Parts: sequence; structure tokens; C-alpha cells
Amino acid sequence: MAQTVATFYCFTQLHDCEDWQTRLEAECKTHAVNGTIILATEGLNATIAGPKAGVAAVLAFIRSDARFAKMPHRECETERETFHRLRIIIRPEIVTLGDPTVNPNDAAGEYVAPEDWDALISDPDMLLIDTRNDYEVELGTFKNAVNPNTAAFGEWDAFVQNNLSGDKQQKVAMFCTGGIRCEKASAHLLKEGFENVYHLQGGILKYLQETKSDESLWEGECFVFDHRVTVVHGLERGTCEICFGCRWPLTPEDLASPAYEPGICCPRCKDTLTPKLRARREERQRQQLLARQRGEKHIGQHISTTEGPEQ
Repeated sequence: MAQTVATFYCFTQLHDCEDWQTRLEAECKTHAVNGTIILATEGLNATIAGPKAGVAAVLAFIRSDARFAKMPHRECETERETFHRLRIIIRPEIVTLGDPTVNPNDAAGEYVAPEDWDALISDPDMLLIDTRNDYEVELGTFKNAVNPNTAAFGEWDAFVQNNLSGDKQQKVAMFCTGGIRCEKASAHLLKEGFENVYHLQGGILKYLQETKSDESLWEGECFVFDHRVTVVHGLERGTCEICFGCRWPLTPEDLASPAYEPGICCPRCKDTLTPKLRARREERQRQQLLARQRGEKHIGQHISTTEGPEQ
């Protein structure tokens, strides 16, 4: 049965997180919707999946609150079960920078629409920064973008302190997958005293959806936090897969490597594989094969590529 997958976030004052947690859980269960929803006093960040009507009902419920009335979302259809359970979590931040005092509700950089993005980043005086993690940047990024070489968004502040603190007049443009990390990064730069801060509205995904490939400054594929692994222009599914051993995204070259064993290891994790771990992964693969032969689903077969809807 086809499922609708919806991804969305909204920075807003949300001091009633516990009440929202209870009400969202009831609403999602009523409509057979699973996924991950993160709540914090700064807002909401989520990826949910279920019947199209159920997802629409949950979105309508959220938007019935004036704080979320204009919240955008992205959705796609899939034949695969994206989530096996519902998780609604209260955290200090909806995307973890490590400093809850940095809040886009107070101040954020200037939004730049996808149709204006290429012109902005073609400015030779503009510093373009990819705010995503290293494994995401490795698969694709905008031409001439700086890779901060972060393993997690919580390392963003250290990157800024070590590399950007010298010139607060520098024009800085930032981007991320869906907009949430670069929006928070823009709030962080403003707090640090930067004056000319821009970020891509709707993130890479909105840009790829609206920009033709032959008119684009994007190079490669964009990692996404669901079963598609990567997408390209038009949000068509890309060529990458996930190593179910170490969770690292794999390119076609990785998949063709002798070090790649489906469900067991990849070139990145093969040398760290202990005999005990290999045996466990081989057994998981065997169980998945048996489940497919019986026409059943194995609980580990299509697990999400991440525990949270980082965008």
C-alpha cells in the first residue's frame, strides 16, 4: 500500500510542548501515521508517513494552531514502509546546535528564494557555506561551496570560531537539505555579530524541485533522511544506497567495490568488522531473505537512515 511521507519544520514559540506531545500522539495514532516529531520551545521538526488522508489530517491538525498556520511541508509517495513506529520527543532544540539561546524566532538571516539563489552565490564577494555534515557534502553540494567538515551540526560553532570570526562584514550565504540547519546557523552568525547573512529558503530540496539541471549550480546528489537516500533535480531518486552496517551513504563506485557486501559491510567499515559483528549481520541478512521468500516484512529491512528528521 502506498504511503505519503511528509517533512516539515517551523520555528515558533512553543512553550506548551508536553501538551502538544500528548495531542499529537493521539492524532497520529487515530490516522495510522508513524514517524519522528521533535518538539522544543523553539518549535517543531518532523518527518511522518502513513495513508495520504491520514498525513493530510495530521498536517491540518497542526496548522489549526495559529503558530503553524503558514508552515510549509514537502511530501512524496512511496511503496515502502518508511517508519515502523511513532516517536514524539521533547528536546532543548529541534535541530541540535548545542546552544538553545540561538533562536531564529529572535532573529535569522535573509531568506533567498531558489530562483534568486544562483545570482546571489555567483557574487565573487559572497562566502558560500554548506552547513550539512561531511557525509552529506561528500555526495553533492553547490559549486564553490565551503565544506566545514563537521560530523554533526553541534560542531558548527567551533567552525565559525576557528574560521570566520575575523571579518564580521563578510557576506555569508548558507544552505542545507531542507532549510532548518542553515536557518539556525544564520541566527547563530547574527548573534556572533555578522551583518550580511543569507540562507536558501526551503533548502536544497526546494531548489532541486524548482531549478532545471541545465540551469543549476548544484553538483552531485542530495542526501535525504529517508529510504530514498539521495535525490537529484526534480526530486527524482538518486543512485546512492545506505550501508546497513555503518549507515554511511554509498555511491555507485562504493557499491561496485569488492569490499561491499550487502547488509554486511562497505569499503568504509569493512576493516572494523569483528567476527562477532559479521556473524550478527549475516544472520540479519538471512532472516531478511527468509522473510522476503515468505512474502513478509522483516523489521530491520527498511529502517530509516536516521533517528531524527534533520533537514
